[in-house]
Amino acid sequence: MKIDNIKDVFFDLDHTLWDFDKNSEITFENIFRRNHPTVEIKSFIDQYIPINQACWKLYQYDKITHQELRYNRLKQSFDALNYIISDKEIDLIADEYIAYLPDNNHLFDGTFEVLDYLNGKYNLHIITNGFADVQTRKISNAQLSSYFNTVTNSEMAGVKKPNPIIFEYALDLAKAKKEHSIMIGDSLDADVQGALDCGLDAIFFSEIANPVGNDIKQINHLLELKKYL
Repeated sequence: MKIDNIKDVFFDLDHTLWDFDKNSEITFENIFRRNHPTVEIKSFIDQYIPINQACWKLYQYDKITHQELRYNRLKQSFDALNYIISDKEIDLIADEYIAYLPDNNHLFDGTFEVLDYLNGKYNLHIITNGFADVQTRKISNAQLSSYFNTVTNSEMAGVKKPNPIIFEYALDLAKAKKEHSIMIGDSLDADVQGALDCGLDAIFFSEIANPVGNDIKQINHLLELKKYL
């Protein structure tokens, strides 16, 4: 069923348009090939993905700092593999990872097609919890810049999703009204519930179907947005 009265569409970036897991794996593979060739990339990634998600959850609610996030997700992943590595080496990997990650820009299937479909019909925007410099480079390198009128990141707003302040900040920047706006993202907590609590509509994106209740709109492919918009 089409949603009436929507004028502004807000997207999350990582895990919604920009394929974070695939780009992250390629980045680590390149780093390890040069400096830590004995690290088996699949084993590392299997550990890293849930650890990174857990660390981001803590960061999202200001329970760890930016630097602790960068260090802990690597340290815990190496510890899980029983791989001996110094703090200095971890800091170097963390720096290289942030430097090289935006060079890999795989997007989710249907990203350009759905943005072309929406562009002109709606005002398009991004709200992201990612680090400002890294997110800017991702958007630019992935050739997404021309689609979005505004980009709000958590460093600009001073808070992270699901804090309502970041949604209010994004709405003000976009000159959008919440009753005419919708948020699309992969996090039920940060993107969907955060938007709903702030008065925006929301759509949950997950390639794997998750039981989220009949009151939450869900898509498993970006092109399914055509059902709603």
